[in-house]
Amino acid sequence: MAQTWRRLLFAHWAVDPDALRRVMPPQLRPDVREGSAWLAVTPFRVEGFRLRGLPPLPFVSTFLEVNVRTYVTVDERPGIYFFSLDASSHLAVAGARRTYRLPYFRARMSMSGGDGVVEMRSDRVSADGPAAELACGYRPDGERLPQDEESLERWLTERYCLYTLDDRGAIQRGEIHHPPWSLQPASGTIAVNSMTDGLGLSLDGAPLLHYSERQDVVLWMIEPA
Repeated sequence: MAQTWRRLLFAHWAVDPDALRRVMPPQLRPDVREGSAWLAVTPFRVEGFRLRGLPPLPFVSTFLEVNVRTYVTVDERPGIYFFSLDASSHLAVAGARRTYRLPYFRARMSMSGGDGVVEMRSDRVSADGPAAELACGYRPDGERLPQDEESLERWLTERYCLYTLDDRGAIQRGEIHHPPWSLQPASGTIAVNSMTDGLGLSLDGAPLLHYSERQDVVLWMIEPA
């Protein structure tokens, strides 16, 4: 399927790798750079959600999303592991749970903006997941960053697949195709963030913030890694 991500924030925290391992499947281990694993909370707006080659789907083509993710490598393929994905569309939640085996949850969400600042609020309402809330404001704050493959921001973001597990615990991979990220430094304030409370993880200190105005994405079905 294809979709466009708009007004996206990467808020990354350096975390203890052992703390992440305790809440991840044993089949997967978090990637580590200079002694730290990384966990991101990423709010954005989805537009043009559609099956590849078809027009956007009625009632589900535009919605808001927040995901909580870390980074893993399987067979030398760096990718993303999602702890949770909250969306404002119940149809998107149901479809993604079934087809991608990802931990999607329904949430009440809003996004507004003025003077270049994006205001995002999310409050999980799915009864089968722990409570999770996010309230933040953010904006781009600097020139576009260069395509430096050795930089931390590229190591974190330039990952072109996701990983999940099937019912037997076998690792599944879903390919993600998109251009390199157009990233800018960002500034912002996170007033409420309980997105990782259900994992028993606290996100301390100021996060590393990056902003992307737009990313066009094609996602392929999952298959055995």
